[in-house]
Amino acid sequence: MHHLEIASLGCRYGKLEVLRNVSLTVAKGEVVSLIGPSGSGKSTLLRVLMGLTPPTRGEVKIDGETIDYGSSRCVRTVRERMAIVFQQYNLFQNMDVLRNVTIAPVKIKRRPRPEVEADAKRILAKVGLSDKHHAYPDELSGGQQQRVAIARALALKPEILLLDEVTSALDPELVNEVLDTIRGLAADGMTMLIVSHEMAFVREVASRVVMMDNGQVIEEGSPRQIFDAPTSERCREFVGKILRH
Repeated sequence: MHHLEIASLGCRYGKLEVLRNVSLTVAKGEVVSLIGPSGSGKSTLLRVLMGLTPPTRGEVKIDGETIDYGSSRCVRTVRERMAIVFQQYNLFQNMDVLRNVTIAPVKIKRRPRPEVEADAKRILAKVGLSDKHHAYPDELSGGQQQRVAIARALALKPEILLLDEVTSALDPELVNEVLDTIRGLAADGMTMLIVSHEMAFVREVASRVVMMDNGQVIEEGSPRQIFDAPTSERCREFVGKILRH
């Protein structure tokens, strides 16, 4: 059974069709990277999976269970099993790092604060921020803030982590510290769906690469196949342009 199964998924913004019959499966522990030009539907797909944007057709299943995105109860369940990290950190500026990471598990999931704080400290150590518990966001670099955002998502104990261009707002010298964190999560077996333009990183960390264009899946395969021997003309064109730069 697939961990995540997407079948014939569609989404519209008014008359604009942004997802067109997207079908995709993700196995437990797999890292699937979505690549493609801006506006191809990659970020919209993640938003639909999280229940932030309603689908207009199709089906999504987690462990064989169909998600009813019209049901607020089902959407809450989805958000207990999946977490998303955006390119903007969206940290609470008036809270220190530890509070940013613990507020959702304590307030929303109503877990005991001592238990949540112990978890948060372990997660912050994992993302290389064990010395920043009491720092505030404006005292951190962009890379550190993005790692706090990842830690905040992990504190919700998701089964599947969605990462939407988490390095695109960072200065080039800060990108690697965030990518190192994602490498660690991949090594630990976290199921991830990643939107990224960092092609060298995608080649290294992805189990499978999915090329999207115009709201559709154009081609999917191993990193070696997609980058070295793509079969579709559109994928060859895109990869050729990206790798030349």
